[in-house]
Amino acid sequence: MLKAIASIFILFGAINWGLYGLFNFDIVCYIFKSKDSIFARVIYALIGLSGLYTILYIIF
Repeated sequence: MLKAIASIFILFGAINWGLYGLFNFDIVCYIFKSKDSIFARVIYALIGLSGLYTILYIIF
């Protein structure tokens, strides 16, 4: 279950970075109206933690 949730966050993060790189469009910022809102920061943190969890899962 945790792997599935982490995978969803990783996919969302990858799509967000792709959109940002190609079109300078940050979907998290668009959804929460600000890059500095607490909700956007939580989403960014969850994406980062999901990446770390996946790295640790692959290594071990």
